[in-house]
Amino acid sequence: MTAVLPERPGTRTGAAAVPDLLERLALAPADRTAVVADGRARSFGELRAEAMRIAGRLAARGVGPESVVALCLPRGAELVAALVGTLTAGAAYLPVDPKLPAERRRYLVEDAGADLVVTAAGAAAPLADGVPHVAVSALAAPGPELPYVPVAVSGDTLAYVIYTSGSTGRPKGVEIGRAAASALLAELEGAGIAVTEGGRVGWNASPSFDASVQQWVRLCRGDTLVMIDDETRADPALLARLVDEQALTDLDITPAHADPLLDLLTPDGGPRPLTLLIGGEAVSPALWRRLARLGERGVLRTVNLYGPTECTVDATAGWVDGADMPHIGSALPGLRTRVLDEELNPVAEGGSGELYLAGPRVGRGYRGLALTAERFVADAAGEAHGGRMYRTGDLVRLLPGGRLAYLGRADGQVKLRGHRLELPEVEAAVAAVPGVAEAAVVLRDDVHGAPGLVAYYRAAGPVTEAGLRERLTAVLPAYMVPAAFVALERFPVTVNGKVDRAALPAPAPAPAPAPAGDAGAPELTASQTLIAGVWAAVLGAPHVGPDDNFFKLGGHSLLAIKLVSRVRAELGVSLPVKAVYANPRLRDLAAHLDTLVAAAASPNS
Repeated sequence: MTAVLPERPGTRTGAAAVPDLLERLALAPADRTAVVADGRARSFGELRAEAMRIAGRLAARGVGPESVVALCLPRGAELVAALVGTLTAGAAYLPVDPKLPAERRRYLVEDAGADLVVTAAGAAAPLADGVPHVAVSALAAPGPELPYVPVAVSGDTLAYVIYTSGSTGRPKGVEIGRAAASALLAELEGAGIAVTEGGRVGWNASPSFDASVQQWVRLCRGDTLVMIDDETRADPALLARLVDEQALTDLDITPAHADPLLDLLTPDGGPRPLTLLIGGEAVSPALWRRLARLGERGVLRTVNLYGPTECTVDATAGWVDGADMPHIGSALPGLRTRVLDEELNPVAEGGSGELYLAGPRVGRGYRGLALTAERFVADAAGEAHGGRMYRTGDLVRLLPGGRLAYLGRADGQVKLRGHRLELPEVEAAVAAVPGVAEAAVVLRDDVHGAPGLVAYYRAAGPVTEAGLRERLTAVLPAYMVPAAFVALERFPVTVNGKVDRAALPAPAPAPAPAPAGDAGAPELTASQTLIAGVWAAVLGAPHVGPDDNFFKLGGHSLLAIKLVSRVRAELGVSLPVKAVYANPRLRDLAAHLDTLVAAAASPNS
């Protein structure tokens, strides 16, 4: 298929003009693999042809620049084609993860004012009333083959809307323009991060999070995008195998999920060093040292990336070096950092303050203008593109050479397993449950052996933990559902009458039956005893019984990863993470383990 470059104005980052993303995509060799997903590979020629068919059918429905197309599609080749097709039509995409609760999906579509919803074939009920829905298969159906000529747009044309947790109790949509997205790719290249010719990049992040943008834009420089399915993402052993089998050159990952992966990456694996783009939450000193040691051995080259969604994914970058303590580096070229005190005065080197970001990659604002003026403020130095800077709410220390050390948040926003969320949004959801009179939510460092949310509530009627969890699971993404619930007769308060969060009690250990051997306690088999010991260590539960459920005892995705890692280390058995989800009861997981052990011992295995 012939690629024809459209005439359109270039976008700018700093002092240098950069071409639009699709202008670069048009130049990728037609026979090079663009996407690996769903058991097959698609070339750039095939991707561009499919994108043109999708764009043409979107245009026939009146979709064009400033239109918003909601993509409710699982991670796969169809998502990539629909995303590129939407941009080819000049429109913006809104990612809507199909795994989100129905109420959350409806809110995203309606709040963004989406013009169209694209779904997988055979999708269930419409996401929102009054918004047209179409299957991606209908948009991509065979048709005339046309030259690749994307609709011409300006740099400020809307590229995507991605929602983040909101301090008002409702998510807010961040608007990012095409120039900013194009500049992001150019800056990743200029900083020496995206440098491999014909690289193979793993798409690891959920499309609903802005880290996914950093991954799909790599297509536009001619890199191959390898889609990582949910089962592989959740299992370090499967992920390590995919890294080598798919010869990945680049992988984006959070610190929490990097930690169990590192022991499985070896110097003699796929292309080395593997570029590890780590971000989403703070890197601990211990993890920093492990990453540095792997760098010295030639296994990894690791860059620590920081950035809010409002400033087009990545704002700063710092290479991991064993000579340093953890830091988030210095600003990428499309942004400028300001570290300001409470009076908005610049702090001196060694001082700390709130981080503000200015420059061309600062987003357009929030969809519907909610909170835009509060967070996108006038640039105190008067130098930023458009005269605005984004107030991040992050506290940092200014290090020598302009590098920054991350200190934490100045408000109610937290990071949990790579996800940014506002505690007030979770509190609002808890308080909305019938029977709850008052609620507070905090992030604690050790909830069942890992960082987690704890919800405190005062009941005004019948309320159970099971009922709370069920109600919240129906309205919140899984990562926002508290890991523990604590009922209080009254909340501790400070002298000025506010909830004293520091005085909230730690949650009690998860309840469990008495240990085997006690009167009335069921006897555990040998395998159940082994699994119970691992569960107790991972969950922090004093005793575990055969009918206990891993997730009802407070388990979650990260703890499931820790569980299989300990099983592998202590029992010498490779237990896939999906087995924990399929067998959440202890007795069932122990029986599955027996099957694995028997299979491994079989002479035919």
